[in-house]
Amino acid sequence: MATSIAYVATDAAARYAKQLASHLGRKSEAEELPDGGYRLIFSAGEGVLTPEADRLVMRASAADAESLGVVQDVLGRHLERFGQRNELTVTWE
Repeated sequence: MATSIAYVATDAAARYAKQLASHLGRKSEAEELPDGGYRLIFSAGEGVLTPEADRLVMRASAADAESLGVVQDVLGRHLERFGQRNELTVTWE
């Protein structure tokens, strides 16, 4: 299994996590987690959004590197679009 993580600095992590889960949940499965985060299940893999006080932690996982790239693209592209005004930047590790 291929995995990666991104730490996105923001003081509105919970709001962005909810917005992203709500938006992407229209076309894929979205589940709210007990810790206030969200799990998104895509055909290519899955993403977990965990809001913290000063950042949003995004974890992506998939069966292979190509599928992981798809999950990273979907999560990162949408978050950067939602956070454009605050200049959010997603960098995967």
